Amino acid sequence: KIDGKQVFITSRKNAPNKDLLPPVSDGMECIALIDNIYAATLQFKDKVRADGAEFISHLKSKHGADKIVLISGDKESEVKKLADAVGITDYHYEKSPEQKLEMVIAENKIRHTVFIGDGINDAPALQAATVGIAVGQNSDVTHEAASAVVLDSSLRKIDEFFHLAKEMKKIALQSAVGGMALSIVGMILAAFGYLPPVAGAVTQEVIDVVVVLNALRVSFLSEKLSDY
Repeated sequence: KIDGKQVFITSRKNAPNKDLLPPVSDGMECIALIDNIYAATLQFKDKVRADGAEFISHLKSKHGADKIVLISGDKESEVKKLADAVGITDYHYEKSPEQKLEMVIAENKIRHTVFIGDGINDAPALQAATVGIAVGQNSDVTHEAASAVVLDSSLRKIDEFFHLAKEMKKIALQSAVGGMALSIVGMILAAFGYLPPVAGAVTQEVIDVVVVLNALRVSFLSEKLSDY
């Protein structure tokens, strides 16, 4: 409500008095109603990122993605244009947040899912996906729902996150498995009398320090974290 008037923003299909609306044009639009009377049409056009097609094409070859889907609340013409520009053949348009959520839940029953979104209407799907990645700094709600947040609205930063996550997993496994293996060896030596109590305690501390230092390698990754 603004100055006692009810202002409602909706889509063309939900607007009354459709005969008052301007002709459909390329791009996205929203209809503004004041006290349920048509007031204005706001039209927008998305610009495809220059590296969008390259990013999409490398997901299957470099990251093992076996299915890439574009889900949008925008109208068919705009979604198709975007999908064609970046090379996505499986696209869905005019989907509500509830429908996005249903699609992610259905995919979760078949495979692990990664959902990337930047709007409040993506929050339910972000939370339901195996990994939800919120992009940008526009919404605290989206950030709370996601598994990870990429503050810089950049496809390259998302790709860097994929690589960083892979390296972190590898280093964590090395630290956990390596630390346990060394501790087991130490316990066996101690059980057979080859490692006195004091030496055993010192050895365990050394193992802990080695494991921590190995984990710290993630802060000094020097290799290029993007591969497209």
